[in-house]
Amino acid sequence: MNTIGTSLRLTLFGSSHGPGVGCVMDGVPAGLEVTVEEIQREVDLRKPAALIGTPRAEADRVEVLGGILEGVTTGTPVVLYIANHDTDSSKYERFRTVPRPGHADLTALGKYGDAADLRGGGQFSGRMTAPIVAAGAVAKTMLATIGVQVAAYTQRLGRLVDDKERCLKEVRRAARENPVRAADPELALEMVNEIMAAKEEGDSVGGVVRCLAEGLPIGVGEPFFDSLEGELAKMMFSIPGVKGVEFGAGFRGAEMRGSEHNDPFTIEGGEVRTMTNHAGGILGGLSNGMPLDLKVAIKPTASISREQRSVDLEQMEDASVKIEGRHDPSIVPRAVTVVEAATALVLADMCLRGDFIARKHR
Repeated sequence: MNTIGTSLRLTLFGSSHGPGVGCVMDGVPAGLEVTVEEIQREVDLRKPAALIGTPRAEADRVEVLGGILEGVTTGTPVVLYIANHDTDSSKYERFRTVPRPGHADLTALGKYGDAADLRGGGQFSGRMTAPIVAAGAVAKTMLATIGVQVAAYTQRLGRLVDDKERCLKEVRRAARENPVRAADPELALEMVNEIMAAKEEGDSVGGVVRCLAEGLPIGVGEPFFDSLEGELAKMMFSIPGVKGVEFGAGFRGAEMRGSEHNDPFTIEGGEVRTMTNHAGGILGGLSNGMPLDLKVAIKPTASISREQRSVDLEQMEDASVKIEGRHDPSIVPRAVTVVEAATALVLADMCLRGDFIARKHR
């Protein structure tokens, strides 16, 4: 299915090399002030940077086809559209016979047969994240009405790791000032070099995006099966290239004892807080008032210029394939904006479901 969410439902449409991609957002409250310029600013953050990416000849331009009138949401479905430009589908037909390692060519053919659209990855392409980012801008506006903010950054790029604790304010400021979306300017330069080294070798590199959200009230989430972690994880695993998600201490918790992992409660400014945040802001599937802290593992870009082993599906014998054309040596910097938007969408949906966000404004 191409729809996710309950009170705020997001439906994606289009494909990588079709006329365009877009989304329908159903459930957006009426009366929110959100302009196409705000949405465009978020989408612009997703575009690849010079040298470490492969920019399209024409920038993505967001069109609002419905749901927003004169900068205010109308209560009807918000429909956002981004036209595709600068596409070359001629190189993809051969992948019907020799599938690319790390891509969805083989699985798409197995599910859809000859009808599968492999052009640019079709519906499995990272191109489908463009409307997610556009929709995320609307979701952020919804969250702002109750004082919730979301920000993400590149915490790991290949072997380089930012192991310092970061607050949302510094992440929001620093991660938008360098091409790899890092929170540390010095580490950002090293990350650029890491990407360039992989590119020169005809290879690619993965990493980890960390996302923080502050201002969530206690109780956001719908246990048992619609827990806050569960809904976030489902959304994150829908992003192409994501292979792992963890909250707070995550897998480190496996080597800790309960006395170490448990977050002691304390009173701070008249409110209940925890002295540590190993739980990542979630207890029992519900937000506990602490910052939401999740990390998303992004695999190395599947498209690399090295020759790789594959199979010939017609001859049913071993073969090799070399991928030509443009491809990012790392999708991690671009994924930062996507993870941020995806988190905002889930939080907005869960806050609507729990009546934390009003269904009508003004």
